[in-house]
Amino acid sequence: MQPEDAIQRAPHRVAVRRQISADEALKAILTTLDDSKAEDIVSIDIAGKSALADFMVVATGRSQRHVSSIAEHISRDLIEAGGRVARVEGVPHCDWVLLDAGDVIVHIFRPEVRSFYNLEKMWSAGDDAASDQS
Repeated sequence: MQPEDAIQRAPHRVAVRRQISADEALKAILTTLDDSKAEDIVSIDIAGKSALADFMVVATGRSQRHVSSIAEHISRDLIEAGGRVARVEGVPHCDWVLLDAGDVIVHIFRPEVRSFYNLEKMWSAGDDAASDQS
């Protein structure tokens, strides 16, 4: 039997996996953050503000090791839930880890780094202006 024959005889299998919605991904991420003992978890709806994603989640880990662990748990749990993690940045230093989960972007900071960048204030600036006008 030639190798080409084996290839032709092998059944063709296609793994079809349902992609979860942004809301389902957000729920899985928030659950994992809570289970991982992340602190100061903030979810920001950025659907109308950016084409990058529908939600941004910001959380704090107590140390570099904690930040790394949280990122690993999110990646694992999101994939198990049917989602995906397209890219992870910042893992070697773990002061600030960014996970791009498609419709949800997750930022995990050490406390000092989070207070320095203050992403929540930047992304909610439009919300404050809108609520001041009402």
